[in-house]
Amino acid sequence: MNETLSIVTERVDDIPLLVAQMRRMELPAVIDSYFVAHGNRAGLSLGWTATVWLTHILSQGDHRLNQVQPWAERRLETLRGSTGQPLVALDLTDDRLADLLRTLTDDAVWRGCERALGRTVLRVYDLQRARVRVDTTTASGYGQVTEDGLFQFGHSKDQRPDLPQVKVLLATLDPLGLPVVTTVVSGEHADDPLYRPAIAQVRSTLDQRGLLYVGDCKMGALDTRAAVAAAGDYDLCPLASTQAPTALLEQYLQEAWAGDQPARRVERTDAEGAATHLAAVYERSATLTAVVDGWRPVTWTKRRLLVRSLAAARTAEAALRARLRRAQEALAALTVPGQGKRRWQTGAEVEQAAQAVLAHHQVAALLWVESSTQTHTRAVRAYRGRPARTQERRPRHRSTQRQPRPPRAHAGAPHLYAAGPGERGGSGRHHRAPGLARLRHQSAR
Repeated sequence: MNETLSIVTERVDDIPLLVAQMRRMELPAVIDSYFVAHGNRAGLSLGWTATVWLTHILSQGDHRLNQVQPWAERRLETLRGSTGQPLVALDLTDDRLADLLRTLTDDAVWRGCERALGRTVLRVYDLQRARVRVDTTTASGYGQVTEDGLFQFGHSKDQRPDLPQVKVLLATLDPLGLPVVTTVVSGEHADDPLYRPAIAQVRSTLDQRGLLYVGDCKMGALDTRAAVAAAGDYDLCPLASTQAPTALLEQYLQEAWAGDQPARRVERTDAEGAATHLAAVYERSATLTAVVDGWRPVTWTKRRLLVRSLAAARTAEAALRARLRRAQEALAALTVPGQGKRRWQTGAEVEQAAQAVLAHHQVAALLWVESSTQTHTRAVRAYRGRPARTQERRPRHRSTQRQPRPPRAHAGAPHLYAAGPGERGGSGRHHRAPGLARLRHQSAR
């Protein structure tokens, strides 16, 4: 009996690897356990449809629905062998994919599914849970703005206020960068109200307290930090001027310069064991009180770390000295006569122009300007019936400048941060020092 041998050639690419990874994450089972398909739906389940679709997106870098079916038709044997499912090309039509998308838009069910997926990944890979980074970003585009759409006009971080945008908050495990919570909102939303729900969702997914949440200055709102402290967690974030007034920062700087407390060194050790001095840290503490959810008073102690980054200090000092030099050159040339230059009539005009130069170069606190007026007279002898007289020449105005104190003390402005258990005491060798003089705000329990 003769049998006809049929040979099918397919491109395998990275399909088995991607499918195996998602099977290890139990993605098909988790989706099927939370989302129920329509009773008349036949063929591939929702979980396996999502798995194959994600495989196409990651392998081809293409999210278009109408490209999945032809892609699957050319790789049916590979997909069947990788998934273990009796898959056919009609299981991946754009209509079925659109129906899957509509099913996944149930926010209440999706939160439970996301929580279950997060716990599965943590269990499978035995990931350490100590720090969580929370941050927001925006993505702008040329999409059409509709009343209930995600693309809306708002504050643009891309410097494109003319384009609508969508805002995304991401909470990731540090240092791996594994996403734990993803929140997508329309572009007109503010960042501040997004942090508390995201942190609460992270806490529910990880089922753990005492974590350090790291964020930007929008997470520094007192209400957000109070909620974190009330739940037994810690926070690390820069605090805006509303949380750290200039007078308070100036007080801390003066205390640091006075040398009452020795500075702690912040170092980074390279692969060869050599340590690089990055910053100096001065510690202060403060007791804060806030009301959470409108009824629950919370009082906690914050460790405030004033951090002076050496690299940022050098950069800021060089920039300041350059501004001082340019301002002095401009002041010196202010009253030098020349073709096309303005001739000052009064000393007040010279003083006003000098102050404009100081403001332009941002050195008004470092340079003092003094103006003087010189008037010269000459004797004119009598001539043809004109009596002898004394004639005054046009007054000459001069400006001089002097520097009241060295610029090193003004080489940068302090900023405020908030920290948690990852920054408790210790040598601080893993600290990052992003600014010249920054104040960190750290929970102390």
